[in-house]
Amino acid sequence: TLINMAELSIDERMELITRNLVNDADKTLLTNEAKKTMRKKLEEGSFKVYWGTATTGRPHIAYFVPISKIADFLKAGCEVTILFADLHGYLDNMKAPWELLEQRSIYYAFIIKSMLKSIGVSLEKLRFVKGTDYQLSKE
Repeated sequence: TLINMAELSIDERMELITRNLVNDADKTLLTNEAKKTMRKKLEEGSFKVYWGTATTGRPHIAYFVPISKIADFLKAGCEVTILFADLHGYLDNMKAPWELLEQRSIYYAFIIKSMLKSIGVSLEKLRFVKGTDYQLSKE
């Protein structure tokens, strides 16, 4: 069953956003000042998250780590944008033709949506962008 974000309190939404954060989160996202800003944004209704991945190969089981966090953000009512760094992926090996880059982006979107659906997450506030949409022309 899908979680209805409207049924969650601000504290429950903050818990979803901040749970299982690692590295220096206690020095950045979990400071009192950051929590105040987060609470204000959630109360105003606008909280945006941005995540990027290079489309260099097939998504694999390790993708469930960031996708499970993205699921938390979506369940908390955040607007999530996922960037497919297709130009970055191309520059990594310069072997894939442009047509393959487009197909990889389509495939990545399909896989990520499927992963989120498999764990009961609404895709309503999820969007995808590609680096090549605004970085360069193909010419």
